[in-house]
Amino acid sequence: MRKAWIVAVAAVASGLSFVALLVVGVYITAGNIAGGAGGGAVGLAKGAVPAAYQSLVQRWGSLCSAINPALLAAQLYQESGFNPNARSPAAAQGIAQFIPSTWATHGIDGDGDGKADVWNPGDAIPSAASYDCELASYVKDVPGDVTHNMLAAYNAGAYAVIKYGGVPPYAETRNYVKTITTLEKSFAAPVTRVDPSRQAAAAITYAQSKLGTRYLWGGNGTPEQGGRFDCSGLTKAAYESVGVMLPRVANDQYNAGPHPKRDELLPGDLVFFSDDLANSRAIRHVGIYVGGGYMIDAPRPGAVIRFDPVDTPDYFGATRVTEDGAKALPSAV
Repeated sequence: MRKAWIVAVAAVASGLSFVALLVVGVYITAGNIAGGAGGGAVGLAKGAVPAAYQSLVQRWGSLCSAINPALLAAQLYQESGFNPNARSPAAAQGIAQFIPSTWATHGIDGDGDGKADVWNPGDAIPSAASYDCELASYVKDVPGDVTHNMLAAYNAGAYAVIKYGGVPPYAETRNYVKTITTLEKSFAAPVTRVDPSRQAAAAITYAQSKLGTRYLWGGNGTPEQGGRFDCSGLTKAAYESVGVMLPRVANDQYNAGPHPKRDELLPGDLVFFSDDLANSRAIRHVGIYVGGGYMIDAPRPGAVIRFDPVDTPDYFGATRVTEDGAKALPSAV
């Protein structure tokens, strides 16, 4: 492996084609890193939940066996993007998006101040976990996965889950279950190595084709913009070239798949940077990893798309993009 990575560094330095990087970074290394996303993980990925809510999610996400902290985090992200002031057109309120009638019967005083306040995450997060566990108890005797049935009950009601003997055949409900369980992988701390992305090769090819292009804040590479990009515009376009639609901003792209550890990075992984290493919502920069400790990125105004080192003090973490992970992200958070 040492020889392989030395070759990768040389490939970056000399600007060799993506094939050289791919042979070294994917086809050699991937054979040693095949695994699968860590199912059943109960820890939270580094900074995946804003620091102000992390202890609440970790504690209350372990309230019953049907949920875990990563699943609870995925629900909160899907519902509000961790925005405690979120309001929906359907009158859902707060970080957990309770409608008033549900809050009236299921809201609890989680922080012990004598008041159950839907706008207070100290109450709303415990209430969301408590409600999940209550729904799980309603459908505990229904065949199938109890967590899937709980999520289906959250979306369609416990009666529908009982009636159909599992997740009901409603497209909206089945999509809701798949979305939350897919997002769960993005919020879970890695406990096993994760499979490399199948789209990595072509995404790198696209990014390499843009080397030398001048940076443009807000750039998406359109003809009107002279084919120029900013950091997240480049990574979005690279994966869009292989049919994977990522969100526009870097901190949402972080949730498009599981998170490999630094020593498990493979070409095609997205790598992220932040001035707050405890909060993924504060991520301010992203690049696409090419091997040998280097990425392709659009660094800043006045610069061009280029190779840059990954190992800097503001390195936050990485995401192995998956098609299901990208599809699971809210269209607007």
